[in-house]
Amino acid sequence: MREGSVDEAVDWERLCALLDDDELLWPGVQGALDAGDDPWEALLDGLDDAGALAYLDAEDTGMELTDALVQLPRVFALQPDLDEVTDTDDLDEALRTADRVLAGTDHRLLRLDEPDSDAHALIVVPAGSVPEIERLTATLEHRIAPAE
Repeated sequence: MREGSVDEAVDWERLCALLDDDELLWPGVQGALDAGDDPWEALLDGLDDAGALAYLDAEDTGMELTDALVQLPRVFALQPDLDEVTDTDDLDEALRTADRVLAGTDHRLLRLDEPDSDAHALIVVPAGSVPEIERLTATLEHRIAPAE
């Protein structure tokens, strides 16, 4: 990683812009960078504060995934038919189904690195942004991947 470099800040700023349009997201991450704090934690906190993240526990079901997704602003605006997501008690299957449904609206469901291995931090982004998001997070030594 290019810790503390201008390029690193540019990458974090771009990642923030791709993940959500909340005007407070990048300043929060930038503040963490400037203070020597963990920018990933600041990113997760900022996305959570913006209402852009859905958190699920590993034992949650498709019904709980649907309930969490419809509260995300992007999903609320899209109004996709998530009925088939509720039909399973297996979270991994529900995640794949939700991602497939969202792909039909030109969006993707992504999983973010989460320090708590029993939790899933999820975000919905435009499908065209996914390759750049994956590239940036790899450069920044983190991982965001489709929930497929």
